[in-house]
This record gives sequence, structure tokens and C-alpha cells, in this order.
Amino acid sequence: MVCRSCNAQIQTKVDFSTPNKAHIWAFLLCICGCWPCCLIPYCMDSCKNSVHYCPHCNAYIGTYEPK
Repeated sequence: MVCRSCNAQIQTKVDFSTPNKAHIWAFLLCICGCWPCCLIPYCMDSCKNSVHYCPHCNAYIGTYEPK
């Protein structure tokens, strides 16, 4: 893609962040007695938000939030 900030042809740099939904699922799993499973939302990238940045100018590109 082309960065809107620096107009360079880029492949985005991706950082993962844990959304509140993952914290809630981990809490519910812990309450249900499945305490080893409460770490699953923190280990899986598919449960995290993907935040995209330009590798050249570090401009924020966008966020993908899994459903």
C-alpha cells in the first residue's frame, strides 16, 4: 500500500494489542474453574487487535478488530 503520510510504498508494521473482550473471556473462564484456559485469549493473535503503522514514518494506518 501507499502511506498517506509519507507517500512511500510500504508493507505495514503490525503491533498486537489485547482488547477488553479478551480480558472478559479470560475472567469468565477463570470463574468457571478453567483457570489454565484463561491464558488462551492472551496467547492467540486471532483474539487481539492488529494495529498497523507505516515502517518509514511511524504514521498510524488503521486497526483491525476481530469479531
